Amino acid sequence: MNLADLNKVALAMVTPGKGLLAADESSGTIKKRFDAIKVVSTEDSRRDYREMLFRSQEAMSKYISGVILYDETIWQNAKDGTPLVRLIEQAGAIPGIKVDEGTQALPACPGELVTSGLDKLAERLAKYYERGARFAKWRAVIDIGGGTGGLGTAGRAIPTMTAIRVNAHALARYAALCQAAQIVPIVEPEVLMDGDHDIDRCYDVTQRVLNRTFQELRVQRVALEGMILKPNMAISGKKCAKQASVEEVAEKTVRLLKSCVPAAVPGIAFLSGGQNDEEATAHLDAMNKIGHLPWRLTFSYGRALQAAPQQAWAGKADNVAAGQRAFSHRARMNGLASTGTWDAGLEKQAA
Repeated sequence: MNLADLNKVALAMVTPGKGLLAADESSGTIKKRFDAIKVVSTEDSRRDYREMLFRSQEAMSKYISGVILYDETIWQNAKDGTPLVRLIEQAGAIPGIKVDEGTQALPACPGELVTSGLDKLAERLAKYYERGARFAKWRAVIDIGGGTGGLGTAGRAIPTMTAIRVNAHALARYAALCQAAQIVPIVEPEVLMDGDHDIDRCYDVTQRVLNRTFQELRVQRVALEGMILKPNMAISGKKCAKQASVEEVAEKTVRLLKSCVPAAVPGIAFLSGGQNDEEATAHLDAMNKIGHLPWRLTFSYGRALQAAPQQAWAGKADNVAAGQRAFSHRARMNGLASTGTWDAGLEKQAA
């Protein structure tokens, strides 16, 4: 492992004014997105859509530091035969790859999940590196049980310590394998924002998850200088009657991260987790406006960057320019938020 090179890539991923495009939707997830815009999901339509994003010169060169790809996409070529990874590189961004293989039920823990994909991961990482990937992503999913007690269907508090421990262990195992393959791991322990819990319950659960994750990373000798953290924000559950303000989300998320994330980590790239476009941007901006942070804070958004361009494109070749304008606008808004210079008034300007 060459830590200096890993650190260089990690810092480039969180370049001020730039962030990550999460374009790693599985075939099932992208089908749902395409169904919503009445587009048939085929290998070609998925390629055409992602090629449109990667050829968005303004967005890709000015505001996107890297792109997380799905396995299908990393091997695809553009219509003119250029590998899609080359398009990303030509724009000055870094190609990355999602390497987890989804979730499965966690034995003896009803309603909880563990992420799979460690088998033969070392061999897969070597092939991805050869193809051009310089970072990877693995997502752990932690649910919060409903109600004030957080009870799941079996009457046990969710999340259980079992779910937190096994997912943290898998994240650290993945991260160690990545660094051995000279690939920067994005460590993503996502506490879901589904449910009716309030922001303080999210804070408490996320604190437990992050503390356990960093404990496992240390045990497995992962070099913190050569990784990126992709966490959820401290935020109210979608069904919570009292939604926290932008200022409260920013203040509590920064406080939470300062208590859990060592300063050796080069940067934190948030997931949007079901927030709408503008909410995700406003929260990131408010955190960066607080300032005096030991690590860089930026975005690693999927839906919050792609919902607008998907609607504008709608599967039609004639709409490619409109889709690219919509993507560039969202990328610019989040780029500004990553330096604390976004303003809601900019959203009203035409994309």
